Amino acid sequence: MKTIQYLKGDATNPQVEGNKIITHICNDIGGWGKGFVLAISKRWKEPENEYRNWYRFRSENNFGLGELQIIQVEQYVYVANMIGQKGIKTGSNGIPVRYEAIEKCLEELSKQALRINASIHMPRIGCGLAGGKWEQIEPIIERTLRANDVEVYVYDFD
Repeated sequence: MKTIQYLKGDATNPQVEGNKIITHICNDIGGWGKGFVLAISKRWKEPENEYRNWYRFRSENNFGLGELQIIQVEQYVYVANMIGQKGIKTGSNGIPVRYEAIEKCLEELSKQALRINASIHMPRIGCGLAGGKWEQIEPIIERTLRANDVEVYVYDFD
C-alpha cells in the first residue's frame, strides 16, 4: 500500500497526470470566505457557486455534515466540497471540526475517486480554521482513502 505523499506547494495546482480531485472541508452553515476556499475561488468560480446553491436548496437535497459534492472544473480536475465542520467558531461546542463527518466524506470520496481513477489532493484538511489536529486526520485518511489504495497528496503551502 502506498503512503500519503507530502509536497510543498499549492494544492489547487496538482502536478500529476490523470484525473485529480482537490478536496477540502466546508462548514455546515453556508459560509464560504476564509481559508483554503479563497485559493479555490481564485482559480474557479464553480465550487463556490455549487456549494452556495447546495446550501440554499438544502431542504431539497442532502446538504449536511458528512456529505460531499464533486464539481468538475477542468478536463482532468475536480473539486470536492466536503462538509466536515460544524459552524465556524470555536466556542461552547468546542472546535468546529467533526472527525466522524470527515471520515464519512472520505469514505464516499474514495468510492468516487476509484470510479474515475483519480488521485486526491488536499491541504492539511480540518487543521486550519476548523481547529482539528493532523494527528487525528491522518489516520482517517489512512483508514479511508489509503485502505482503498487511492493516491493521496497533501500540500503544505510555502
